[in-house]
Amino acid sequence: MEPWNFTPPPPSELGDRQVPLQGTHLQGKRIALLITGSIAALKAPLLARELRREGAEVVAFTSPEALRYTTLDSLEWSTTHPVITKLTAAAEHLSDENPFDAYVVAPATYNTINKMRYGIADGVITSTLASALGKLEQGQTQILIVPTMHGSLHNQILTESLQQLHQWGVEIMPPKQAYGKDNLPDLRSIVVAVCRLISSSPLKGIPILVTGGPTPVPIDNIRRITNRFRGTLSIKITEELYLRGAEVQLILGTGGDTPPPYLPCEIAQTYEDYAQLVLGQLQENPYIVGIFSAAVADYQPERVLPGKIPSGNALQSLKLVPTGKVIERVRTEFPDLYMVTFKYQENVSHEDLIEIAQARLKQGYDAVVANRGEETGAQGEQVAYWVSENQVPVKMMGKEGIARAIADRLVSR
Repeated sequence: MEPWNFTPPPPSELGDRQVPLQGTHLQGKRIALLITGSIAALKAPLLARELRREGAEVVAFTSPEALRYTTLDSLEWSTTHPVITKLTAAAEHLSDENPFDAYVVAPATYNTINKMRYGIADGVITSTLASALGKLEQGQTQILIVPTMHGSLHNQILTESLQQLHQWGVEIMPPKQAYGKDNLPDLRSIVVAVCRLISSSPLKGIPILVTGGPTPVPIDNIRRITNRFRGTLSIKITEELYLRGAEVQLILGTGGDTPPPYLPCEIAQTYEDYAQLVLGQLQENPYIVGIFSAAVADYQPERVLPGKIPSGNALQSLKLVPTGKVIERVRTEFPDLYMVTFKYQENVSHEDLIEIAQARLKQGYDAVVANRGEETGAQGEQVAYWVSENQVPVKMMGKEGIARAIADRLVSR
């Protein structure tokens, strides 16, 4: 721990109850956060702020039991709205004048889930859910519940209730199961589930394959040849598409960055693994778009040496041979796939970079994301260009900005 000189924090433009935006996938959306009587309710104020970080407006509804584990002040502070603790002449459970885009029940107890399934409306939470189910039937809202309870309560009655609610269109988020309990998942995962549930993006449901990271080639059982690329951008692209509701799959080379646990991801240990995973995914799934950002090895040793070659002078030279071009196989074997490829260059001018990208378009690819090592933004952020046929190249800034821009370009096509 570094020593502190006891100076005050630097000033901030954010007000006391404001949150810094992490994204805008819930911008303009109203979320009803329904909190029931579980110890996990103590995390509800933090969940409210996480939802707001994606732009949501959040209103909390609580049962009397929930207030044993959290407080009115903390919920009002974190949502910036009065907390609904009882129903009045304003009919808060109906929310007709200010409808909600989604109802999120987190935590959702055994009691609440079963009452919801059997139509019992005997309190703030259950009455609100009864109305929400009616709105769900009419296509006016979405409902997400997050079961949270001790494992002994996860009985056949609960299972049947969950199955029935799922059949009615209620989204059931899998709990984090550990220590004999159905625990609340991490808060970011809940927010991501909400984003996907209420997304209206044209990309929702579209199957998209993304690749990224290095694809090492082995020298012996221990050593390998790889590169410095870590696949960070591919993770950002995958997350952006996932938040918009796309059915996205990431294939990431080993040795790269670690994606968040909610992203569908397969790890390629070697170049050979990468080739097999890419071709296997495309053969087994009806992907419409492929985004190929992996830094694929161009060469590999002529043969992999057995065991571990002793240190010293035993390994003085390697004969390298070209690897097969996976992307060319994809283009040939899957001609209907919309292919976005990446091209990284160094020691070239901007004009040369665009020419190289345009030459790749002539090889049968639909779009190229091109960048060069010499060009970065004012803060050192990555700069890239979307290059496609008969269009002016589009400049993109920063990994998050590039990911958003790529998703926007896919929407516009």
